[in-house]
Amino acid sequence: MSKLTRDTATVFSREIAPELRSPVSIVFAMGQPLLFLILFGSMLVGTGANTGARTGDVWQWFVPGILVMMCLMGPLSAGHSMLSELNGGQLERFLVTPLSRTSIILGRTGKDTITLFVQTILLIAIAIPLGMRFHLSGVLATMVLLSVMAVGLSALSYALAIASHPRGNLFWIVTQMLTFPIMLLSGILLPVGAGPGWLSAVAVINPITYIVDAARALFSGDFLDTSALHGLIAATAIATLGLILSTRAMKRGL
Repeated sequence: MSKLTRDTATVFSREIAPELRSPVSIVFAMGQPLLFLILFGSMLVGTGANTGARTGDVWQWFVPGILVMMCLMGPLSAGHSMLSELNGGQLERFLVTPLSRTSIILGRTGKDTITLFVQTILLIAIAIPLGMRFHLSGVLATMVLLSVMAVGLSALSYALAIASHPRGNLFWIVTQMLTFPIMLLSGILLPVGAGPGWLSAVAVINPITYIVDAARALFSGDFLDTSALHGLIAATAIATLGLILSTRAMKRGL
């Protein structure tokens, strides 16, 4: 266990170094969620759309959804860097070292989670002047939930990158085709209940739906809401599945 911890810290240090040298890249990666927050969110508030939130609480409803969107778009595309290293041969040279292959996944997912953590803080800081009310305990609980989800999505992305090596077509097809349907069917931008019945039926089998509902409950400080428990279970399941598949792929596929 001590060796795994040291190896994970080594990989984490290697992966986080480029982010520390060029922190502005973290902001650039937030481009699309920021546009949705500022433009779509402002229009949503201005139109008085029925989101199911109380009057004046639209930002409290909308911001957690954008945080989940950022969690989807960032960690789910993390495998791109591994795919590039696989094709360039850098990762193969890295694998001849005594480092545990499990630590390669853990170190990378740790970096992705820390990056998401920083992006979340920045996005919330931007949302406050727009009218969002800040609840420290709710924000912290939401960030914990999103961190668990980020670990799972990042790990799944690495497993997909390994499976799609060397051409990478599978990676881009899956990530590009799944991201937006998953977002739309989870009620990130608009409540799913406002759509037809078949849309709600499909949303029920989407695990991200439960995470979005949990994030909204936690964000407003409603820790006893059953949706918070359901979301935590969904996020834990994603994290467990992702870590299992990615570590197996790393050990068997390379």
